[in-house]
Amino acid sequence: MAKIKVHSGAAKRFKKTASGYKRKSAHKSHILTKMTTKRKRQLRGTSLVHQSDKVLIDRMMRTV
Repeated sequence: MAKIKVHSGAAKRFKKTASGYKRKSAHKSHILTKMTTKRKRQLRGTSLVHQSDKVLIDRMMRTV
């Protein structure tokens, strides 16, 4: 049988940790000149995926 493939879009965006999945903030990829420095600074770093979305990401990452 063929192997089950991981959703490649999800694999690029989420990283598995002990307490869930890490994710980056949105709106931080391009056209940053019109955005204030404060806004860009607040979008830095990572946060955890919300508990209600964890089931969907588990399925995309094939960890279940």
